[in-house]
Amino acid sequence: MKKRRNLDPIMERRRVARIFFILAILVFMLFIGRLSYIVSAGKVGKVSLDEKTKQLYQGEEPVVAKRGTIYDRNGEIIATEVSSYLMYVVLDETYQGIADTKTGKRPILYLEEDKKAKAAEIIEKHLGIPRDELDKYLNPGKNEAGKPILYSEFGTKGKGIDIETKKKLEEEFEAAGIKGFYFKESQSRMYPNGEFASYMVGYTDFPEDKAAVGVLGIEAMYDEVLSGTNGKIRFEKDSQGRKIPGTVVEMSKKEDGADIYTTFDVKLQSYAEELMSDIYSQYAMTDMRVMLADAKTGNILAASQRPTFNPETKEGLSDTETQQAMWRNLLIEDPSYEPGSTMKVFTAAAAIDSGNFDENATFMSGNIKVDDATINDHNVVGKGLMTYRQAFAWSSNVGMVHLQEAMGPTWQTYLDKFGFGKSTNSGLSGESSGVIQDSTTVDRAMTAYGQGIGVTNFQMMQGFTAIANQGKMMKLNFIEKIVTDGKEEVIEPEVIGEPIRPETATKVLDLMHDVVTLPDYGLGTMYAIEGYNVGAKTGTAQIFENGGYLQDQYIQSVVQMAPIEDPEFIVYVTINKAGSRVDVPTDIIAPISNNLLKRALELKKLTE
Repeated sequence: MKKRRNLDPIMERRRVARIFFILAILVFMLFIGRLSYIVSAGKVGKVSLDEKTKQLYQGEEPVVAKRGTIYDRNGEIIATEVSSYLMYVVLDETYQGIADTKTGKRPILYLEEDKKAKAAEIIEKHLGIPRDELDKYLNPGKNEAGKPILYSEFGTKGKGIDIETKKKLEEEFEAAGIKGFYFKESQSRMYPNGEFASYMVGYTDFPEDKAAVGVLGIEAMYDEVLSGTNGKIRFEKDSQGRKIPGTVVEMSKKEDGADIYTTFDVKLQSYAEELMSDIYSQYAMTDMRVMLADAKTGNILAASQRPTFNPETKEGLSDTETQQAMWRNLLIEDPSYEPGSTMKVFTAAAAIDSGNFDENATFMSGNIKVDDATINDHNVVGKGLMTYRQAFAWSSNVGMVHLQEAMGPTWQTYLDKFGFGKSTNSGLSGESSGVIQDSTTVDRAMTAYGQGIGVTNFQMMQGFTAIANQGKMMKLNFIEKIVTDGKEEVIEPEVIGEPIRPETATKVLDLMHDVVTLPDYGLGTMYAIEGYNVGAKTGTAQIFENGGYLQDQYIQSVVQMAPIEDPEFIVYVTINKAGSRVDVPTDIIAPISNNLLKRALELKKLTE
């Protein structure tokens, strides 16, 4: 058996020491290598040390771009973004700034105890918060965990502070050597005119204290244009994660949203709202709608509906009884309304243009048989033998059916030329294309006097521009220009079709003048305006609901144009389900349409 060699104890210790020394060197080299890698790569595993440091000592936040302003055509503000501020105070004595390089002192950023009384005096002066309430805010005590409360806000009166008040507070705090008060900026949308074309203009929401988002109308349609692009800032944070004043660095500039100039006229729109509110408060009705347009350009000068809402306070949007109607722009989204006799403007135009209108030819009024249906005039007894010119003024359904039968399929062609059954491409969300019932002979006959056809107010007004504008149909427009960084994008008037000849349009205007002036036959004498030649066409349509037409409930309307020899303005008013005992044309429609049209004509004179 081989004997184990005995080693010298000293030599054994030296050998073990050498092993540990070599291992130590290897571990040290591994540590140095790892450290070198971390320093050069800036990472520990997948974690970036640079990013981790920034998270601990640097902060970033967006600088929200100012939403663009919406103006009327004369530069009056319709909607604008305003800054408001929330004031808070820091009571934490550890909240100090960066040390001065010369003195080594760190500036105080909190409210000192001996400054509280003076601070309360300044706050009470500018915000009206009582002293006993201020004492609770400035000396909040401890929380449920027994720890001191080191941050405090000032209730409802400490919110929504305007820029002027903020500046006064800051100036007086600085003059008194008071630190620790800070202001958090937030944006709000102001609509200075209240109920003002609310469904056309729309409104904004501020989800989770973020930038405004357009809801409904122009605010939604041009949301991206109005919003602009946010900027970004970087700042240093203290150990508590709080922003250190004086360390803010701009990383990217914000780009404010574009301004939009509409075609609305504040004077005319406000007057329309006033007239509508007055009538709506006096008489019961389901809804009412008003449009006023420039006949030459198709620009909408005023447009509104009732019920409506205040876009700033949102008052009206929560009305549960009218909730369904409240969320719809009835001027473009309601395809269910049949226009009634105002459609006869287009029937007469088509008949004249196609050579099927002899104004002196006669027919027997009262009723007419179409297949198995009998179509009656508004007075079922009729008015005896009458000419087609008289038929238009007297609004004879029978006369219009005769014209439609004479035209045959040509009538459907003219409906298409005037834009019925298709969108006006307004750009507003939810626009309806309407509907035309033309599958049977009776359906086609009914469309000639405004039943069996579903339209929107926009479609009707667009068609009326062809009558008022020598056969040229104008695209309805409510945006005049978009201004981005001083550069203007002007929206020019656009002719979208010429459904009739100029001489046809002139003849229809003559017929509309008869409605107001023709003795014994004109049904629109209440739409005469002293000092002006006015043309009009009235309308009364039955309402189709639940598979049949309602009794004693109607959609009543009027279209007016003036001056009739060369129209400058078109006004179109519709009233839905007004009280059956009310003289709707005289008591409800005329006070709105006459006064609004007259105001437009008078303002036009002042600018000439």
